[in-house]
Formats: sequence, C-alpha cells, structure tokens
Amino acid sequence: MSQNANNFMNKLEEKFMGPLGKFSQSKFVRAIMNTGMATIPFTIVGSMFLVLNVLPMTFPALEGFFNNTFFRFSDIYMLANKATMGILALFFVIVLGFEYTKAYVQDEGLDLDPLNGALLSVMAFFMTIPQIVFEDGYMTLVNVMDDTAQIVNGWEMGADGVTRLGTVGIFTGIIISVLAVEIYRITVQKNWTIKMPDAVPQGVSKAFTALIPAFIVSIVVMIIQGILVSLGTDIFQLAAIPFGFITNIANSWAGLMVIVFLLHGLWIVGIHGGTIITSIVSPITLANVQANVEGEVIPFAGDIWNVFIHSGGSGATLGLTLWMAFVAKSEQLGALGKVSVIPGLFNINEPIIFGTPILYNPIMAIPFILAPMVTATITYITINTGLVNPIIALNPWPAPVGLSAFIATAGDWKSVILAFVNVIVAFAIYYPFVRMYDNQLVGEELENAETAQA
Repeated sequence: MSQNANNFMNKLEEKFMGPLGKFSQSKFVRAIMNTGMATIPFTIVGSMFLVLNVLPMTFPALEGFFNNTFFRFSDIYMLANKATMGILALFFVIVLGFEYTKAYVQDEGLDLDPLNGALLSVMAFFMTIPQIVFEDGYMTLVNVMDDTAQIVNGWEMGADGVTRLGTVGIFTGIIISVLAVEIYRITVQKNWTIKMPDAVPQGVSKAFTALIPAFIVSIVVMIIQGILVSLGTDIFQLAAIPFGFITNIANSWAGLMVIVFLLHGLWIVGIHGGTIITSIVSPITLANVQANVEGEVIPFAGDIWNVFIHSGGSGATLGLTLWMAFVAKSEQLGALGKVSVIPGLFNINEPIIFGTPILYNPIMAIPFILAPMVTATITYITINTGLVNPIIALNPWPAPVGLSAFIATAGDWKSVILAFVNVIVAFAIYYPFVRMYDNQLVGEELENAETAQA
C-alpha cells in the first residue's frame, strides 16, 4: 500500500470515521442496536403470516383456494401478526428500557436493575398512549366512534388493536424509555431510593428501590403530557415532527445514499457498520413496512439490505466471492473465495471482508462503498416507479438472493430479477478493482516464492 493511500486512510479514520466509531459505542446506540436485534425474530414471525394472507393478491389464481382454506382461519393465524407488528412499539420500550439501563450498569457500575428500567419505561409509555383534550377547563379522555376513528376512553383502535402500540409508537417509545431510565439513574445516583435492611431478600429490596423512581417518572410524564395537552397536542404528535422529518430524509434517495455510505465507511475502518447502522434505522424501516402494507410505496423498508442492496453481505460481495472462488489467479483470493462461497450465499461475508482484506484497503474500499450505493439507487428507482413491489414482509436475513426478495415482496417475480440484476451490477463495479488487486497479489506471491528458493 502506498504512503499516499496510507495517509488517506489515516485521515479518513481520524476526521470522519473516528468520531462515528465513538458515537457507535455510546450507551444509547448500543441499546438501540440490541433492541433492534431482539425484535427481529418476532417481526419475522408476524411477517410470515402476513405473506400468507396477501399471496392471492399476487397470484389471483390462488384466490378461490385460499377462500376455501386458509382464509377461513385468517383471524386466528393473523393474531401472530397483531401480537408482533401490531405491538412493536411495546417491544421497543421493554427491550430499550432494559438495555439502556444495562449499559449504565456495565459502563459506570451503577446499582441499577435493568428489569426496573424496562418496567419504568413501560409504565411511562402507557401513560402517554391515551388521547386527551383540554376543554372548558377540564382535561378529558377522547371518545370518538365514527367512520374516521374509533377512540374509546382515549385509546384509539385500529385493525391490529391499539394504534399507538404499533409502529407509529416506536419513536415516542424510544423517547419515553430514555427519559424513564435517565430519571431512574438520577434518583439512584442522588440516593433518592428506599434502602431496605440487609436481611430483606434481594428481590424485595430491588422492588422497593424502584418505588421512588416510579413516583418521579409518573409525575414527570404527567407534567409533560399536561403541558402539551393544554397546548393542544401530546407527546406522540410532538415526536412525529422531528422523527417525521428524519424519516422523510431517510426515505429520500439522498438520505439513502448517506446511510449506505456510512454503513460501508464504518466497515472500512474496522467497525461493524451493518449491525450499527441497520439497528439505528430499524425503527424507520419497520414503520415503513407497515406503511407499505397499508398501501404506501416506500423503497427504504424492511430488510432492504439483504433483500436488494447487498446480496452476499455488506458491500454486495456475492459476485465478488464467486469470482474469487472460480476465476482469481492468486492463491490467497482463490482459497479465500472457495471457503466463502457457501457463507456468501447466505449473506455472511466476514471472511471476505477480513480475509481479502477489504478493511484499510484503498483498492477494494472503493467498490465496497460504491457497489451498494449503485444497487441502492437501482432498487430505489425500480420500487419508486412501481416496476417492483415494495417490501411488505420481513424474512430471515440469511435467506439466499432471489428467495428473500420473493418472500419480502409477497411473491413479486420481478423482485427476483431485480435482486439478481443488483448482484451482476455490483460485480461489474468490483471487477476492475479486484482484477488489479488479484494481479498485485500474484506478483507478490511469485516474489515471495523466488525469495524462498534463493
């Protein structure tokens, strides 16, 4: 690697990736990352039953068969969807409250109980759900029963149950969980807790430790809600403003490019960009899946990464892996490619990233960042223009290329074509760079062999 290339990578890490790396290790980001990963199994299960319910929309010939079989029991099996996607905000609140509290315990050694953090978050979140209005000097729960809304004692009901427990409540849930845990932390640090004698069982003692924090959390949330309601709004409506702005940016082509660049730029300097960035934006992509189910057409939804953008793993390396396995002339790339083919088919490419290596490698870093930006652009255009159906379901991320697209779009055959086109386009971008790198390695291997013989 030349001195100029070394200097470039060092400056990139120092000025740009270094601060991002520190941010990625913050308590909040780690908690969000763990929260996103914890919800994956449940959202996949819920999505599978949704796919079953919408297949006849894609294959009209199956409509009669489904009407006489599966649809007779759809209210039963769709409970799995309502109990996952329908209460996704609740999942986020519970896990984020737990993980954020645990981060304080691990990093600062505070005497906090992650379970208390989770329960305090849930209590605070449920206090924000009912819709309240301030009229004639009274704060009253909203009751509306007409064609536009069904709100009973402040609880708005939708097809999946309580509306605000679904994806629409994720952003509010994040804010409230952080607020509840921070109040819990402050009360413990200030010793505003009830201390029980040592003879009292630990479980009982921990329960009483949360008593005063629970009072303070409830009072703070009531005050915030009371002020907002008196102003004609509430936490949900207020949170929708900045998070709606962020969502709109992320859903734009430019926003998608920034996200893809950050994901792969972090990888280049040794930080697992895939886990960090996808976890941070998961509230947006999950909410967009539900929006697509309801008729929207949003490209940036679900697991767009493994479905369309980077088949084979971060960097869209599936085509690269196959080329290395069967065409590369250097022993290093050939051997690495052969052992990486099977994992690559299931979107696991750490061997390629670390073994090639792509990290800190200026030659391979360029296509590693550029290829997914191009495939993301192709995906954005084809879905946004209606050529391919948007993602309406989540599927296991290791699902092979094509199959994952078919499932995620509920059977759109054009999505399969798009997935394979992206694989080919990504490899076309890699080809000149990997060929150059392969020739360089061949030269080094020959030189090393001659040195060994001398």
